[in-house]
Amino acid sequence: MNIIETSKRVKHEVEILPVEDYENLGKDRYFFDWGMEHQYEVYTLQIIGSTDILGLLSIEKITSEWRVHIRLLTVARENKGKNKRYGRIAGNLIAHAAKIAVREFGELACVSLRPKSKVARHYIDKYNMRSTGLTLNIEVPEILDLITNYDKQGK
Repeated sequence: MNIIETSKRVKHEVEILPVEDYENLGKDRYFFDWGMEHQYEVYTLQIIGSTDILGLLSIEKITSEWRVHIRLLTVARENKGKNKRYGRIAGNLIAHAAKIAVREFGELACVSLRPKSKVARHYIDKYNMRSTGLTLNIEVPEILDLITNYDKQGK
């Protein structure tokens, strides 16, 4: 998995790791109170060899529905918008949730999220998600395309 440093078009390999310390995940940089998510699975995205957290993901496994629900997803403040430092952070985090869903639920895997209304179209267009009322979701086979796109692109 990699992200792109937008100003230089340089690729950086990334890793996605479970959160161990919520203390440095302040709202000023990461938009949410991540300490409220400690009962869920929370992951960070970092460039390999760096401790700087570029994005965060909180998921909940809903086994009765063969679904991984993305509770929260964010990129660090400097990676948001037109002048972002790095691109592909959110896509890598969604692909990580998709991998977990496939590992847990196989061919029945589904990933869902409840987006803010102004970014819903972005998730539909960029990640091939479908609207299902208040949530968006992605299922097999599109979920496999998403994983392939973020795992293989640039290698």
